[in-house]
Amino acid sequence: MNTTLTRRLTAAAMAAAAVLAIAGFTALGSVFGYPGILRSPAAGILASYRPHGTAISAWFAVLVLSAALLAPAGAGLGRLAGGRAGRWITLTGVAAALVQVTGLSRWVLIVPGLSEDALRPARAQDAYHQFDVLQTWLGTIIGETIGYALTAVFTVLVVRAITRSSAPRWTAYLGYAAAALIATGVVIPLGLGIARLTNFAGYVAWCAWLIAMAVTLWRSNPGPSALPRSQNSASSGSRRTVGR
Repeated sequence: MNTTLTRRLTAAAMAAAAVLAIAGFTALGSVFGYPGILRSPAAGILASYRPHGTAISAWFAVLVLSAALLAPAGAGLGRLAGGRAGRWITLTGVAAALVQVTGLSRWVLIVPGLSEDALRPARAQDAYHQFDVLQTWLGTIIGETIGYALTAVFTVLVVRAITRSSAPRWTAYLGYAAAALIATGVVIPLGLGIARLTNFAGYVAWCAWLIAMAVTLWRSNPGPSALPRSQNSASSGSRRTVGR
């Protein structure tokens, strides 16, 4: 795959991921009070879910797609970075996508059934228990805590390998800030309420960084000045060898 096509496809995946995330979170905040609703007991969450369950699950499907796009974006960025850094970018991008898709998919595949079971007295307590288990393991531990950590690491790797050499300096600062704020989400299970606000701010900044990087990659020419430093160094070394 040539460099121009790789850049264009990667830019499209990053931009789409950001736009879908913004749309999904905005809609779910409006119709479901998400993510604040997750601090309520299981009975309250399922009761709030039920009146607009189809729409809520559909918007969570949008978030699932947004998270999934991090895999091709990571693969493309890894190809552009090349070398060891590129392999780590691909690995963390795919891993971040996988854990977030796993965590969010419960709202599409499992929660609708639990919502219906909660209406039946004989099954209500079991439905609440299953919801709490899913919320703890698929939501808090896998989708959120591990997902936050992987997303932060992925962002730092991309900034170091690509953003600093291919994009305006402010874009690198934005990426680092987004990664730091997203990483604060790992302490949310400890009960630090401020971490929810900093984590949310981090994802807002992260979506802006994704869009900024997408624009940069789409408009960049695949010449030596547009390559990450590792690739520029390799190209320069090859030219020196040929010239001897």
